[in-house]
Amino acid sequence: MCSLERRHIRGAQMHRPNPIRLVLLTILVMCAFAGNSLLTRAGVGSGAIDPAGFAMIRLASGVTMLAALVIWQGRRVPLWGWTRVAGAISLAVYVIGFTLSAQTVDAGLGALVLFGVVQISMFGWSICTGARPSWRQWTGAGVAFCGLVLVLSPGPEVNVDAPGLMLMTLGGLGWAAYSVAGRHATDPTAATAANFLLALPIVALALVQTQMTITPHGALLAVISGAFTS
Repeated sequence: MCSLERRHIRGAQMHRPNPIRLVLLTILVMCAFAGNSLLTRAGVGSGAIDPAGFAMIRLASGVTMLAALVIWQGRRVPLWGWTRVAGAISLAVYVIGFTLSAQTVDAGLGALVLFGVVQISMFGWSICTGARPSWRQWTGAGVAFCGLVLVLSPGPEVNVDAPGLMLMTLGGLGWAAYSVAGRHATDPTAATAANFLLALPIVALALVQTQMTITPHGALLAVISGAFTS
């Protein structure tokens, strides 16, 4: 075997994703995603902070953390381009729907609806754009759809707030659009920092009210959600 072929094989092995690392990262992301549901419900659902205050503190904390990481690594935050516009608007839609729904929707139920809507929406988008899903992807989408139908069709003993579920569905659609818009980002950390920054005024205009309720406990939950789990 020539040296060129050996270098090609070594390069392919170096760029091959580690399945264990991928699984662990996926678990970490899902735990953080679920953590946002718990934190938002604990803050907004308990009345410790209103939706506008939670959403704005969450985004501001996320911007601060991400911008610090980008600057520390010697890079810049890109604030211009159609990708930024799409990212900021879709992120704002997610935050608005997700935060408002936390007033009436249980964290566990809301997370299930959110996950299902995101997965099904992105799967449908892939098909519409010409992708050919594998049988595993079809199976996963089918399970997600069946789970979503089951969650949205509870028994008579379960009280489900329909407007809250509609808001959570809106949040899921926003997050799916945000994921699609950012899938080709060359610098995900910097792009996310820019999206958080640009989404902040949109969320403030949509949710701001004259009387806001922000307790230290509620503000702390919003900071943890923005700076860590988000």
